[in-house]
Amino acid sequence: MALMAAVAFTACSSKTSSEESSDTMEAVVAEPANFGGLALYTVRDSMSSNPKATLEAVANAGYAYVESANYADGKFYGMTPSEFKSYLESLGLTAKSAHMGMVTMENADQLIADVKAAGIEYFVIPVPPMGMFTFNQETRSMGMKGTPEELIKIMDTLGEKCHNAGLKLLYHNHDFEFKTMEDGTVIEDLLLEKCNPEYVNFQMDLFWVAKAGVDPLTYFEKYPGRFKAWHVKDMNEEGNFAPVGTGTIDFRRILAEKAKSGMEFYLVEQDQTFGLDPMEAIKISHDGLGEIGFK
Repeated sequence: MALMAAVAFTACSSKTSSEESSDTMEAVVAEPANFGGLALYTVRDSMSSNPKATLEAVANAGYAYVESANYADGKFYGMTPSEFKSYLESLGLTAKSAHMGMVTMENADQLIADVKAAGIEYFVIPVPPMGMFTFNQETRSMGMKGTPEELIKIMDTLGEKCHNAGLKLLYHNHDFEFKTMEDGTVIEDLLLEKCNPEYVNFQMDLFWVAKAGVDPLTYFEKYPGRFKAWHVKDMNEEGNFAPVGTGTIDFRRILAEKAKSGMEFYLVEQDQTFGLDPMEAIKISHDGLGEIGFK
């Protein structure tokens, strides 16, 4: 009987140990992996003063990848392309895209080479480049000088260079590209219709589309598959930037048409946080992403 009791005890202990191990494994499996991206322009001030600590905080906030917004003298945030790539990898991050507004026809080849060396896949033009972008300080309004045809030619030329180097070129919008010009044309429409889709696609900034009074789903329907990336940022009742999930933009409705849009990745961005610490803002936004259903 003593032997039987010992066997029973051993079996029970083994079962308990097995159940505890299973529970532990389930807890590990249930631990959510990092997801979604952050446009580092949101935390530009801290990236300027302490980029490595800021990137660590971004990873700790739950993000899986980033978009760079700083390049000078062949370096990203003071790091060579290989250093930048290696440090991101050490944190479990990758750089999916880079805003390269400083591009010219003279430096394009070098910029493309450095973006590729950093392991970045998407070369993004954030505004009409090469002196075409305009900003009115008094009215806070953006615009463009030159013609859409000139911009189309620039985009196709840069897009072909990127394509030949194994990169993908995207154009990022603000609101003015969606507004009807005096001649009745819309810059975004002209870019979508006339740029070579083999070389040029688009990063849709959902805030600025809403600011222009345009429904993004209309563009997904008319130009399916062209919007490879989204900037996800919310708008408050006053029409200002807000953390994702705290404002008025119906992201669930937009996300439901992800496949039609062609979206392959997305990034939280908040140009200004209006007194809220940017690191706190990106945490609120990441929570919002999860609640909305972004993964």
